[in-house]
Amino acid sequence: MSKIVFDANFDNLDKIREIVAEAARQVGFSDKEVYAIQLAADEASSNIIEHAYAGVTGGKLEIDISISENKLKIIMRDHGKPFDPASVPEPNVKAALSERKIGGLGMYLMRKLMDEVSYESSPETGNILTMIKRLGDSG
Repeated sequence: MSKIVFDANFDNLDKIREIVAEAARQVGFSDKEVYAIQLAADEASSNIIEHAYAGVTGGKLEIDISISENKLKIIMRDHGKPFDPASVPEPNVKAALSERKIGGLGMYLMRKLMDEVSYESSPETGNILTMIKRLGDSG
């Protein structure tokens, strides 16, 4: 697949989910796995829109999806505010909802749903989030 550039707004989340689902089905993921991959992509896209581009209009979200015989790779690039995933503590998902701190659930879900999640940022390339899911791996 080729790179697709979206305006960084919530109106595009449905289209992003559709594109991700189509690619995941091409690899051969089950409906349950396709849903999980869509959820991870949705969380990533939402975080970029909400946090990287907070207060910014006209931001762009570039998505590059590559598929192979047994692997789906989703790369999301933005030029918003950089983010340090290590600065987000893992949420206590066992705590009562009223006791949980706000934030951190998106990264947690991405890491649980995908086999690999990495993030890098530089002024030249922008922010790059890479998520990989392999067929047959449980993640």
